[in-house]
Amino acid sequence: MKFIPHLVAAVATSSILSLAINTRPAQAQVAYGSYVGIGPTVGMTDGIQVGGVLAFRYKLLEAPISFRAQALIGQNTAVVPTVSYDIPLNWQTDAYLGAGLVLTGGESASPVGNKMSFALQPGIDYAVPNSNTVFFGNAIIAFDAYRNGGGTAVSVQGGVGLRF
Repeated sequence: MKFIPHLVAAVATSSILSLAINTRPAQAQVAYGSYVGIGPTVGMTDGIQVGGVLAFRYKLLEAPISFRAQALIGQNTAVVPTVSYDIPLNWQTDAYLGAGLVLTGGESASPVGNKMSFALQPGIDYAVPNSNTVFFGNAIIAFDAYRNGGGTAVSVQGGVGLRF
């Protein structure tokens, strides 16, 4: 019976040491998850053009990099694949800056022009806590985007997505 207090002390000490060794500090991460989403788009150059956007994001889990693609549907259709650098703002939100190409065909202008061009895409993603819902918003700035006269095209889009 004399050894019970020593046994209790030894068990308590080993438990505390075990917790201290196995505990890791929490670290903020970029809002994770790939998604597909839909929403409206507004082309702001060459007249106002309203259309729709189909957005896709594939998030690399270990790096702050995402592969994105957006199909902008207006008077003409453009596909804009980009690679983005993601910057976490908090547990649910990240801002990003992407660079890629505008791929379009036909003579009429899409919300981001009517010729293949270089594009920058600043934006933000917000993952709704405890759900698979994502809200996204971004702009696409396409340089030398028009066949007749060049010029910069700008479109703004946003919408809601489903994480997978």
